[in-house]
Amino acid sequence: MKYREKVLALKLRKNGISYSKILERIKVSKSTLSIWLRDIELTSEQKKQLINKMDRVRYEVAKRKVTARKKRTEEIIRNAKREVAFLKKDPLFLIGLALYWAEGAKNPVESVKFANSDEKMILLMMKWFRKVCKVPEKKIKIHIHMHTLHIRKDIINYWSEVTKVAPTQFYRPYIKPTSLGQRRNILYNGTCSIIIHDKNLFRRILGWKLGLQKHFNIPS
Repeated sequence: MKYREKVLALKLRKNGISYSKILERIKVSKSTLSIWLRDIELTSEQKKQLINKMDRVRYEVAKRKVTARKKRTEEIIRNAKREVAFLKKDPLFLIGLALYWAEGAKNPVESVKFANSDEKMILLMMKWFRKVCKVPEKKIKIHIHMHTLHIRKDIINYWSEVTKVAPTQFYRPYIKPTSLGQRRNILYNGTCSIIIHDKNLFRRILGWKLGLQKHFNIPS
């Protein structure tokens, strides 16, 4: 047994030192240290001090993460704004960005989402996400809103064909109850939502929007 190390560990713990700080000074496993110190009961004041220290550490870690995330977000947006200078020559870029600006999700969750019932618009946006945004196929998810009068399998297959996204990448559809007397519109196939959980893409699209505003002298 490491007698000197154990004596030192006991002394440090009795002085209210945390396990992590003791392990920094004494090179033993955490399980060994736990056995050595299992009979030591800290005073109420020592416990309070340890909790306060842990809270301060958690706060500092969280603060650093927020600062790093903010810096990264600003960098992505800044670079995206610069990209507009050459991307604006691409009609697909402009049309897709304008549609997303008008219809796309702008929520603080930072997920990219575009919903519409017009298959032509969905086709165009799928092309925009694939060709302009370079979104990998595995990241594209589809969520359908439909009525109880619709046949679920048929609607999913329909939008799978339109988007070229496999049904396995579809979320469970939202089915809206149909009121009595409401007739089924055979030309309506529900609403298709394209969903991409990518915070960096969300920030990039925001940067493109700001870059386009600047290009056309539109105030932010």
